[in-house]
Amino acid sequence: MNYSMKNSQKLKRPRQLLFVRDHISHSWDIQSERVTLTASDVLKYSEGICYAKSNLLASLLRAQGIPTGFCYQRLMIFDTPDKGYSLHALNGIYIKSIDKWIRLDARGNKPGVQSQFSTKEEKLAFTINEEFDEKDFPTIYTNPNQNTIKTLKENSNALEMYKYYLPDAL
Repeated sequence: MNYSMKNSQKLKRPRQLLFVRDHISHSWDIQSERVTLTASDVLKYSEGICYAKSNLLASLLRAQGIPTGFCYQRLMIFDTPDKGYSLHALNGIYIKSIDKWIRLDARGNKPGVQSQFSTKEEKLAFTINEEFDEKDFPTIYTNPNQNTIKTLKENSNALEMYKYYLPDAL
């Protein structure tokens, strides 16, 4: 695939990231039971958990010719280790004009969760607490993790899925 400089330059104002981050609700934040998986489902219902939102962002950016992949973090699900862990999905994009891969997070901002687009430093939604066995997986994968896809396919209630069935390992 040929990725042109023109398309990579469009990320100076990351409209696709801002759209997904700011206009697609996170299912947990709005307490929705709907499970979305595909980019078209996420667009249709304007909601999804991080797995679905990262699928949409990858689809939108790839449609613009921007190389995009999937990245993961292992985080405490509800801020304490005893409540368990889950994978959190984000994206990696290649910006040709600076010859650099940048990880970015379209999860959605709220009090205590702030992600921003920056070519100088990562400003992801969550910082890793290694003392609580959280992990950052810096690899950028071509395809979404199959455990995340399987989870979205096998569940029909996003709230129950979020509390009990999110994968915690790659």
